[in-house]
Order: sequence, then C-alpha cells, then structure tokens
Amino acid sequence: MKNFKNILAAVGLISLSGFFIYAVQPNEQVMNLKANETQKTSTIKQGVNDYNVYAITLPENLNFAGEKIPVENPDIYERMDRELLVNTYWQSNGLLMFKRAGKYFPIIEPILKKNGVPDDFKYLAVIESGLTNAVSPAGARGVWQIMPATGRENGLEVNDNVDERYNLEKATEVACQYLKDAKAKLGSWTLAAAAYNAGQTGISRRLEEQQVNDYYDLLLGEETGRYMFRIVALKEILSHPKTYGFNFSAEDLYKEIPTYQVEVDTAVTNFASFAKLHGINYKILKIHNPWLREDHLNNSSRTKYSISIPLKGYYTEQK
Repeated sequence: MKNFKNILAAVGLISLSGFFIYAVQPNEQVMNLKANETQKTSTIKQGVNDYNVYAITLPENLNFAGEKIPVENPDIYERMDRELLVNTYWQSNGLLMFKRAGKYFPIIEPILKKNGVPDDFKYLAVIESGLTNAVSPAGARGVWQIMPATGRENGLEVNDNVDERYNLEKATEVACQYLKDAKAKLGSWTLAAAAYNAGQTGISRRLEEQQVNDYYDLLLGEETGRYMFRIVALKEILSHPKTYGFNFSAEDLYKEIPTYQVEVDTAVTNFASFAKLHGINYKILKIHNPWLREDHLNNSSRTKYSISIPLKGYYTEQK
C-alpha cells in the first residue's frame, strides 16, 4: 500500500511537472512570436526609412536646342514635372538608357554635328526607341523609328532582304535631313521635333487651326503632347546623373565594339558560312549588321555593300 501511494505521488509529480512545462512553453512561444514581430516591424521601418522618394525641383533655364521651355506657365510646369518624376523613379529603365547611351551616342553625335542639327536631338532617339532596334505597330523600324516610305524617299533600301533603317549611321543621316526640312518649314527646332512624332502636315494644321505658332501653346493628343517634355526630361537626367540619384562608373556603360568593313558587290548565298570565313558566327554577324534581314544577300543589282566585322579579340574566334 505504501508503495502504491509512492507510485501515485510520483505520477502526480510528473503530471504536475508536465502541467508547468505546458504552461511555460506557450508563453515562451508567444514571447518569441512577439520578438519576431518586433524585429520584423523594425526591419520594415528601417527599409522604409532607407528608401525615400522626393519631389523634384525643376531646374532653371530648361531648354531644347537653345529654345526655352516656358515652365512659368502652370500647365507647362505640371507636364514637365510629370516627365521628370516618371523618368527619375523608373530607375531600371533610366540606368539602361545611361548604359546604351555610352555605346550609341558616340556614333550619333558626330553625324548630328556634321549636318548642323543640335546635339539635343540625340535624346529624341532615346524616347523613340530606347536606343534599340525597335519595331512599332505602325511599321517604323530602328533606333530612329523611320517609316518605310520616309526611308525610301531619303535613299534607304527597304525590303525583306535589306532594310537600312537598321543601319544606325544611315538612319541618323535620314533623321537629320527630315529634321532640317521640318525646321525650315515650321520655324523652330521644337516644332521640328514635334513633327518627327506627328508629321509636318499634322503640326502645321494644328498651328493654323488653333491660331498659335508655338508647340507649348498647342492643345495636342497624349503622345505628341508629352513628346517634348519626355525628350527634355531624358536630356536633363542623362546630363546630370548624380542629381537624379544614378550611380555608375564608365566601366558600367556599354561600349561599341570596333569593326572593319568587308565590301561585297555580289550575292551572298549563306551568311553563316560567310561569318565563319571571317572568324565569327552568324549571330555576331547579324548583331553588327542588323540591316541584313535574311540569312543570305540577293544583290541582283550588284550594289556595293559594306559589312561590319568586329576586330579580333572581342569575341571567341570561330574554328
């Protein structure tokens, strides 16, 4: 009997111990949960505090090609402010524009200068295509987004086999001719830039209908109405990266690969074989010659074409 009581006492002690363990464990779990929540809240607060979005003060003397932007007018101020905000805080796209500009501006800038077109027009190419060989639903192609008829009218070959709208140097020359012609007809570089988007006839008609002579006095649709403000916003941001929070070094920018020219005045039946003869592959040939649209060159007219081949050492040489 005594032993039986001792056993009961032991069982009771174990049960009581279990009760205390059970009672303590949930409290510890609650405390741990609370600690985790506190830490999480602190982390969130820290993250919020470390990322700040600021209003942007419009710079003084904003201009395009030396032509003043009248930001003293409330609607102009708001439209300019919008584009600066959108493009400043679209950071991934902005950084890509810096990187691509490092590669393509050195090609575009001397052609603009040679043709007497203001350097600011390189930013028009940025908003037209993001400095890529873009394709629009309307049929425009290349960095300068040239329509087929405009290309042909200005001496570019445009067909399924060869499309020189994808040749950056030739396309920049065409863009220069269009812009100079628009400037002569419309009277300002700003209107010439707007005409690049809406057409010379379209801008002329709206100026006449609304009885004004300045882009900033026109009531326009969404795309053309934003056009100049987008150009100027990209000009401002790409010209002053640190001011708008973009941090990079020269090594981060994309660079143009130096090439030499191989002239051909006959058909090329197979560009993969042609590329291999010059120590590269088909992909690399097409990267440097995007105007070659197919895997062969017809050339029944025996036109002389210059095909760009990258210098040795920049790509793995083909065996």
